[in-house]
Order: sequence, then C-alpha cells, then structure tokens
Amino acid sequence: MNIIKKDIHQIQIEFGKWPKAKRIVLISILSSIGAIFQSAGGFLPGVGYLISPLASAPIMLCTIFSIPLGLASYVSTALLLLILQPAELIIFPFTTGLLGLFIGISFNLFQKKSSHILSGSAGLVLGICILLYGVKFPVLGPAFSRPFNIAMIGLIFIFSAFYSWIWVVLCTRLIKRIRELYFRNLPDDTRLK
Repeated sequence: MNIIKKDIHQIQIEFGKWPKAKRIVLISILSSIGAIFQSAGGFLPGVGYLISPLASAPIMLCTIFSIPLGLASYVSTALLLLILQPAELIIFPFTTGLLGLFIGISFNLFQKKSSHILSGSAGLVLGICILLYGVKFPVLGPAFSRPFNIAMIGLIFIFSAFYSWIWVVLCTRLIKRIRELYFRNLPDDTRLK
C-alpha cells in the first residue's frame, strides 16, 4: 500500500473515533468554507474568480475523511449557495463540487495517482458536458457553446485532466500536511502494507 493510501487510512480510522457531533461540525465548517469560496466570484468580481476554484478542496477533504460525509458536504454546500449566491448554484454541482467529490472518492478507492486524475477529469468532463449540452448553459463562454462536437469534448478532457492533476498534487500534499499536523502522534501501522 502506498504512503498516501496508508496516511488516508490512518486519518480515516482516527476520524471515525471522533464523536459524531465533532465530525458533523467539521463537515459543516468545511461546507461553509466551500460555499464562501464558490460565491467569491459573485461577491468579489475579478479576484473572486481566482478564489472560486478553491471550493473543490473542502468537498475533496470531506470525501477523503468519509464518503457519506463528503456527499453530505456536497449537498450542504449547494444548499448554502442557494442562500448566499443562487447564481453559482448551477456551476458548483457540475464543476467544482463534482471534481472534489470524484477526486475524494478516488482517493478512497484507488492507489495510483493516474486513477485519481482520470477520476477527477471524468467527473469534470461529465459535469461540463451536462451543462453545455444538456442544460445548454455556456459554462465555458459563448465560444464553446457549439453543438455537440468530439473535438470539443477532447479539449474539455485535456483541460480537465490537467486541472485534475493540479488538484491531485495539491490534495496529496494536503493529506501529508494533515497527517503531520493533526495526526502526528499516530504510530506507523505496518499492518497496512
């Protein structure tokens, strides 16, 4: 078992020992942070669009801790956006939220970095295609809102794979940091190898 998978497993074991109230509070705080990040584009035009993609991180983190609580965080963040910034409600569930959910689930299920990247990019491509071709919402701007085109899907996949790679690298570092800061007293469990 690779080191990241081992760290995730140990974090999940310790997280599972927390009282239910403490887990719910953590998930609520992370959901609130995700909603604030996602709504930053509406509240702070310009610089807010640079902050908005960070909404994937809290969802990803919650899903790594626990898949059911990650799903709860995804839904909670969407409901908070309904109150804070309803305009972002169409973007979050299909892009940043879905990316965080897919990468978080992949960290629970798979060991290879390529699997995490492909999982995240599949989720993002799925969400973008639903918005572009199902809902007819020009999520990528008017230049990309053409009829269904395989070349366009290929470009979206390349972008999604690169974007997912960035998030997987950041998430890997975040997991190591969480393990060092909050779970540093955990013994190295050699049984997980």
